[in-house]
Amino acid sequence: MANVGEDRPPENELVRAVREAGIVGAGGAGFPTHIKLAAQVEYVIVNAAECEPLLDVDPQLTCQQAERLVSVLGIVGEFTGAHNLVVGIKSKHEEACAALNEAIRGPRSARVHYLPNHYPAGDEHVLVHEVTGRLVPEGGIPLQVGTVVNNVETLLNVGAALDGQPVTHKYLTIVGEVRQPITTRVPVGSLVKDVLELAGGPTVRDYAVIDGGPMMGNLMPGPDSPITKTTKALIVLPRQSLPWIKKGVNIASILRRAKATCDLCHQCTQLCPRYLLGHDLQPHRVMHIFGHNIADEKVATSAFLCCECGVCDIYACPMDLSPRWVCIELKKRLTAAGVKNPHRRADLTPHPWRHMRGVPVDRLLARLGLTEYDRPAPMTAVEFRPSLVRLPLKQHIGAPARPVVSVGDRVGEGQVVGEIPEGALGARVHASISGIVREVGPSIVIERA
Repeated sequence: MANVGEDRPPENELVRAVREAGIVGAGGAGFPTHIKLAAQVEYVIVNAAECEPLLDVDPQLTCQQAERLVSVLGIVGEFTGAHNLVVGIKSKHEEACAALNEAIRGPRSARVHYLPNHYPAGDEHVLVHEVTGRLVPEGGIPLQVGTVVNNVETLLNVGAALDGQPVTHKYLTIVGEVRQPITTRVPVGSLVKDVLELAGGPTVRDYAVIDGGPMMGNLMPGPDSPITKTTKALIVLPRQSLPWIKKGVNIASILRRAKATCDLCHQCTQLCPRYLLGHDLQPHRVMHIFGHNIADEKVATSAFLCCECGVCDIYACPMDLSPRWVCIELKKRLTAAGVKNPHRRADLTPHPWRHMRGVPVDRLLARLGLTEYDRPAPMTAVEFRPSLVRLPLKQHIGAPARPVVSVGDRVGEGQVVGEIPEGALGARVHASISGIVREVGPSIVIERA
């Protein structure tokens, strides 16, 4: 297994190319990919599950580029020393599964692992256990059990990096209250208001836009918000829809209701993905100590183990409470007090009924009130040349990139505009269009010349 924390080997061709291309996880928190690929591991897993409801990027890319995907997977396996190359995908994606099986015929050593249509099947801890039988330690990462996980788009970006192409564009699904749902590719930094027009524009006047999935995605601050390297979807929903209410909540109100209403029914714990993997997290106990001002450091710090998936507050709780937000608030308070996560157990035992407690995505969609939006969003090539892009210097875990351009500079598509600070965890940022730099700050704004 990989020994996380040991001195890394000298940077090889793959790691150098990935670092120079500015690749981060094309979804989720955006962990810099060159750090992952610097390790020696036993498993490389491609996450093609597309965990969240309504998202459709990775299965469609898999269907269209299965040969390329498997080829790059083999290259990554060679550089990382992995002998087990696996694509994890939900069996419901029949065309993508067929394309994968065709691509791995012959001498290739990759295999397909089929997943149920449950949420959160694409969670890294869940996926690693399903594929390898191993359990990532509490508060840990897959590297600790000899595994690297990347989603489909990330791995295809790795292949492009080996051809000298940096990350300048992003695939995303546009769905919800739009005239024509599509999945397409746009320049990083494109503005939400422009991208929504590619799907015919919103069909309601008063709407909110979720960046990512309805469970773990975030509300976009406004129409001038940019598409980033981690944007997987734009979900347009009427205001007062359940996801909008859950994401726009007032934390003080949530905490008051938690204190007054929780009856410790255990439902949040019984369906918690981390609890089911054996982690020492019982959300109902977190609610109990918070609601009654009980000093219990072990339970309080277990909030650090919450992955914020939303199963507890969207699906499990019969009282419409939010253990997730209570855990988030506790994490903030503990961090502010200088407390770090003490939970690092590796001797985990999964719950014996774990496989019977997956959350079916169809039922989750119904609970969210989103069933009507579960319709095809086909991969569509569009002619899209935005007049302006806004490139945040922090689109990833780690330090913001350091700007290396000035206002008035003329830049070309693919040119580095943000560099990794010396000695820091981070990722490069590249111009996604050719033009003139109009602003340098937390973001680099480029206007097409």
